Amino acid sequence: MRSQRLLIIAIVLFLSCGLSFAQKKKPATPGGAPAPVISVAVDASDAPKKIFHSRMTLPATPGDFVVYFPKWIPGEHAPDGPIGDTAGLFFYANGQPIPWKRDQLDMFTYHVDVPAGVTTIEAAMDYMSPAEMPGGYSSGSSATSEMAVVSWNQLILYPKGWGSDQIQVKASLRIPAGWQYGTALPLAGLQVGGSGTPGAGNTVEFSQASLTTLVDSPVIMGAHFKAIPLQKGKTPPHELDVAADSDDALTLTPEQLQGFDNLVAEAGALYGARHYRDYHFLLSLSDHVAHFGLEHHESNDSRLGERYFTDGSEWKLGAMLLPHEYTHSWNGKYRRPADLATAEYETPMQTELLWVYEGLTEYFGFMLAARSGLETAQDWRDEYAEIAERYSYRAGRQWRPLEDTATSAQVLQFSDGAFTNWRRSVDYYEEGALIWLEADTIIRKQTNNQKSMDDFAHLFHGQPDSGPMVKTYTFDDVVNTLNEVTPYDWRGFLTDRFRKIAVQAPLGGIENGGWKLVYSGRPTARQSTDMNLHHYLDCTASLGMSISTDSGGVMDTVHGGLTDRAGIGPGMRIVAVNGRKFSGPRLTDAMLAAMKDKASIQLLIENTEYYKTVALDYHDGPRYPHLVRDSSRPDLLGDTIKPKVTTLPRAKPEADEDED
Repeated sequence: MRSQRLLIIAIVLFLSCGLSFAQKKKPATPGGAPAPVISVAVDASDAPKKIFHSRMTLPATPGDFVVYFPKWIPGEHAPDGPIGDTAGLFFYANGQPIPWKRDQLDMFTYHVDVPAGVTTIEAAMDYMSPAEMPGGYSSGSSATSEMAVVSWNQLILYPKGWGSDQIQVKASLRIPAGWQYGTALPLAGLQVGGSGTPGAGNTVEFSQASLTTLVDSPVIMGAHFKAIPLQKGKTPPHELDVAADSDDALTLTPEQLQGFDNLVAEAGALYGARHYRDYHFLLSLSDHVAHFGLEHHESNDSRLGERYFTDGSEWKLGAMLLPHEYTHSWNGKYRRPADLATAEYETPMQTELLWVYEGLTEYFGFMLAARSGLETAQDWRDEYAEIAERYSYRAGRQWRPLEDTATSAQVLQFSDGAFTNWRRSVDYYEEGALIWLEADTIIRKQTNNQKSMDDFAHLFHGQPDSGPMVKTYTFDDVVNTLNEVTPYDWRGFLTDRFRKIAVQAPLGGIENGGWKLVYSGRPTARQSTDMNLHHYLDCTASLGMSISTDSGGVMDTVHGGLTDRAGIGPGMRIVAVNGRKFSGPRLTDAMLAAMKDKASIQLLIENTEYYKTVALDYHDGPRYPHLVRDSSRPDLLGDTIKPKVTTLPRAKPEADEDED
């Protein structure tokens, strides 16, 4: 009875999907005309060549007919729709080409000259996925010879004057022969999203859906594909859909599978409700696609290295990605800042509340990774130690409040890594997580550990169960819900942490939680793994810089720190240490030697073909961050990551590396 009821609910929600986004800002309906129905047929059979072909039919009116290419993509927080990677654009009326012109002021707007008497036009457009791995989110490299991800916003045009909830789309997708696919997009016949092998002609037919649902439902596909059901026998359905560059990459251990299964259960316990018809974790495993995670309401587009499942280092460092993106189904998609809930993809988004949208998601994502066993408690603490160090030395906090990193997200998230210490970057993620950890410990202290941010999650993101919908919020809504959990000066607390300049990092959560940030001469296992895998040496807390161990290139310096004062900056290169060719171990050895003999460390620096020797008067040795227990306070951090409903997967015990 329950499964039949859920199917009926899913069909009703699907048929009324335009109403389900009632809180989004909507444009006026043009002249009372019926909402447009667009058809789009995407041919991805050339995906190995990184070319995707789109053919569209759009209802039109004679004269200057305006259509948009999606510009502001939800979750990407920037006007980064990859219009520069489109080609082969043609418009037709009654089978004959018709002229078009790009708008002079907005590159995402096209003016199509529709002849008199014409009510329907056709459009053809190709999208070329970047050949190189770097890129901004879904506009980065998305295809290899063995797999691809289709993001519908790259392959569709839509008419001016209508909201994305109002526009309906009939979509189909042709995929390469022998490939399989996975998606949350409803299939023809009102089925919920699925996975597997396409039907005749290698074509997948989808049910009519709103443009919102289409853009929010990417498709993953590949020659090496595995669909893994999670929480079998329970509703709504959940599935891990993996496409990789090899069959070997699809091999999960029982412990890894149990961790993903636990993730679904622990998220349900944390939020107390689900706001999707079914959910698909879309996971790309390749060393040749851009690596990131992008949230969607009923799925997530997550991309990691090919050896994620099979290499312990990649697994350790990638543990938090899927929990973060999954959390966005509740925080970011269901509950969304009002200024981010735009009616369509042309209207600019206002991003100042990303410290809630992303910062709170970062906090809950970390929490769920530990609760589900996708990462160990020790790795969870070590990750917070690294974040605490990073923002303890973030000089840009002297001039830029955290909220401004959110407001300016559209420029900061694509800025170069050099000078991040002084400029700041998208700090609302990690520093936001520190602040929400502090909020959790305040709630626990105020209520004698009877309440926590779990209670906030239930109130803010929870009941009732529903299909996809948007419930917007403001800063006042966040404050009021926190006060509903427990009375406190939450407005003052959040204003101090997010809106004011603060030189000291927000470490109250760590300290209130019964732990202390300390430094020792050796990195944690997690930080050592990170430095080895990504070929760098973190000397932030010692010499005040980070260095590429491949080239000796200075990646960044602490503004006002030791190396900065000595005239060393990002982009320069360390050629030699104490007269010998640079290497990471050699620099570490030099710091250890300087502790004993008190001699300065001699660095030969190359700067745009010029060389100089710099002497660093430093004698405190390597310094790496750790969290250690403060036995004078209860272990609230331990309480934060205790599983609520599951048993953690078995894993090899790790030595506790905490030390004074």
